[in-house]
Amino acid sequence: MPRDKPLILADPTPRAMDLIFAPAERAKLERLGDVIAHDQGPMPDAMVDRHLPEATILVGQTAMPKERLDRARSLRAIFNVEGNFLPNIDYDTCFQRGIHVLNCSPVFALPVAELALGAAIDLARDISKADRDMRAGRETYGLDSNRRAFLLTGSPVGLIGFGDLGRALRSLLVPFHCPVKVYDPWLPERLIRAHDCVPAGLDEVLGTSRVIFVFAGVTRENQGFLGRRELALIRPDSVFLLMSRAAVVAFDAFVELVAAGRFRAATDVFPEEPVASDHPVRRLEDMLLSAHRAGGMMEAFRAIGEIVVSDAALILAGLPPVSARPAQRETIGRLRSKPVSIS
Repeated sequence: MPRDKPLILADPTPRAMDLIFAPAERAKLERLGDVIAHDQGPMPDAMVDRHLPEATILVGQTAMPKERLDRARSLRAIFNVEGNFLPNIDYDTCFQRGIHVLNCSPVFALPVAELALGAAIDLARDISKADRDMRAGRETYGLDSNRRAFLLTGSPVGLIGFGDLGRALRSLLVPFHCPVKVYDPWLPERLIRAHDCVPAGLDEVLGTSRVIFVFAGVTRENQGFLGRRELALIRPDSVFLLMSRAAVVAFDAFVELVAAGRFRAATDVFPEEPVASDHPVRRLEDMLLSAHRAGGMMEAFRAIGEIVVSDAALILAGLPPVSARPAQRETIGRLRSKPVSIS
């Protein structure tokens, strides 16, 4: 018997429906279509295969090889609610059939940028170190406590990667009047200059910036591109903040250089998570640590549901999505993502 409304198949693990859809958004989703959701871990294969032939919208990270897509003749969109484009989808088939493959990563841009700004101020002003010193009874006062502190205001900033995260951070930096250089080989100079930034080579950004933010995603070409040679270019009075993916940095060299006092740093990401209890990064005095928590905020998770509902409504009306990030034919094969549960 034909359905009165489109079928929306929801397989959101590692998210949960109640996490990403506030009650009002869930009601909107259910007005768009008949929602079949599975929240207790990944949707069983038998359940996926039973409903796929009728599904119009798929919400989740469900594996969609060609043989499944061939059975999903009504499918018009796949919404990844985790933030990555995973390698478990036959993207070529989706492109050929006009199936939108979307992720909700834009929701994390502002939360990550805000934490990055806070970490930069912390490092520049030695806030966490001063707190630890005072609790341990080894504090100093006045100028003596600020021997290596500096103002973020007016300091030269370098951004490595200028996608959603970098652009969100650029907006937050406006009141600080920082000159900003950007390295992003995937973007034209015109776009970078349009955001009041100066395009620059990687070595220039590393060697001339007082505050360096890394927002680069991982591709098959750039894994470990911030190696020992590149990190050694960082000025000793600079701070370096790793806010995107650990795989873009030679992490062991990164830890060794911070341990040697070459520069101060912060990281929200690690090669293996959870981080081993005996990992040397935990013992670094000049490393500000954050347990991959920059983007994982309730506001961001709720915004995922809003994006899914708003773009699904457009797609069902025969219009293109405007809020989620679409997979692109030219770049999808170059990305290197692995599932994460918090951003």
